[in-house]
Amino acid sequence: MQKYDFFFSLATLLYICAVIRFYIEDINFNLLSKRDVASWLKTVAGAEGKQVGAVAVVFCSDDYLLQMNRRYLQHDYYTDILTFDYTEGRTLGGDLFISIDTVRANSARYKQLFEKELLRVILHGILHLCGYADATPAQQKAMRALEDKYLAMRLKPN
Repeated sequence: MQKYDFFFSLATLLYICAVIRFYIEDINFNLLSKRDVASWLKTVAGAEGKQVGAVAVVFCSDDYLLQMNRRYLQHDYYTDILTFDYTEGRTLGGDLFISIDTVRANSARYKQLFEKELLRVILHGILHLCGYADATPAQQKAMRALEDKYLAMRLKPN
């Protein structure tokens, strides 16, 4: 009988355990290309010198997100995304709560396809987990440039 020795580096183990999961709360919505989106987000994380640990992307309604915004951040307004960051070192971890209602409204407002606007919002949350902020106009401009860069990578024709 042949003996096999298995050796996994920490990086290999983290890659195997790396997971981006998608959930639905209080709405009827289905993201059709979950695997492709998760793979793209892992590529983005790698390009930023990070690796994915455990990330949950939760799609919900405006009202659901407003209640979370009030409860956890003491903010009394609607938003498209709330990011709860559990990142440790280079390993991304967190929960991204995304209002499909607001994404849909923003896609019409900015004259963007819904899918593109949704990808931008998901990416925005991942960039927060990578350490980027958007509190100042300069930070917002830098974040938008990164969003445009990575969206172009995702949406480029084959």
